[in-house]
Amino acid sequence: MIPFSVLDLSPIIGGSDAAQALRNTIDLARHAERWGYHRYWLAEHHNIPSVASAATSVVICAVAGQTSTIRVGAGGIMLPNHSPLVIAEQFGTLEALFPRRVDLALGRAPGSDQITARALRRQNTVADTFPQDVLELISYFQDAPNQRVRAIPGAGLQVPVWILGSSLFGAQLAAELGLPYGFASHFAPALMMDAIELYRQRIRASQFLTRPHVMLGVNMVVAETDEEARRLFTSHQQAFVNLRRGTPGPLPPPDTQFLETLSVQERWEIDQTLAVSIVGSPLSAQSALQAFIGRTHADELIFATQVYDHAARLRSYELASSLRQQIEMHVS
Repeated sequence: MIPFSVLDLSPIIGGSDAAQALRNTIDLARHAERWGYHRYWLAEHHNIPSVASAATSVVICAVAGQTSTIRVGAGGIMLPNHSPLVIAEQFGTLEALFPRRVDLALGRAPGSDQITARALRRQNTVADTFPQDVLELISYFQDAPNQRVRAIPGAGLQVPVWILGSSLFGAQLAAELGLPYGFASHFAPALMMDAIELYRQRIRASQFLTRPHVMLGVNMVVAETDEEARRLFTSHQQAFVNLRRGTPGPLPPPDTQFLETLSVQERWEIDQTLAVSIVGSPLSAQSALQAFIGRTHADELIFATQVYDHAARLRSYELASSLRQQIEMHVS
């Protein structure tokens, strides 16, 4: 049965604050564990008014401390923003506190704009060293003999490392290193099929992985009716347009008239960028999921659900979790 997982950006909604967003994250994680989700990942973004998960490892610790079985981790840590040693120590600490439950997925994007990247002390050329930084980070977990610099905690803990990407670069690197691969199809779907094919064709067996493992991001909003799901999804669409316009803010409430106010270009950008979105009733979502899995042969799906109302967000994840068994029965 294909695993379903959760990607959470701890959305800060209009009229609320980060403290409530983080409380909602913990509440969702508890529910996700009960509903059978495999992983609960949080993403590193900076200087975005709608995202409360900037201090990603801290939020992961809070989520892990309030759950007991679900895997928790980063989806992802933008490694060029950090020293590999510091990340090894942070995730080594998490693994020491929550054994065999911690994942570390790595990306090379800034997770911010260029001004914020400079505030993070990120250099313009630092992404060029991403492959070397990944190898250095992995070495801290392996605790090689005669290693002069050790991650404590971290050394010898074998924290699972993933590569994230939205282009062919990440697919190539994950294949070369023999690591599991997560593709950001939920916001960059254009190269999804090419990246999957490249990764699967070139994967090298390693101590970490004996066969390819592809996780795909999917925007998922499920409600009792197609109309209600589409209404809820307008919050995500508004946030996307606001970000593109350079006017990001908290996640706005649904607005069914919003799409009518957009230019042709903006409508096209929404359709292209958010193409991997499943929005509808349980029956509609089941059909769309089956088609998506049939097309991609994904090994795992991770759902991003940017919904303004917390109760509606919970309900979406609950309904989505129930589709897993139905899809398996259909495939069988």
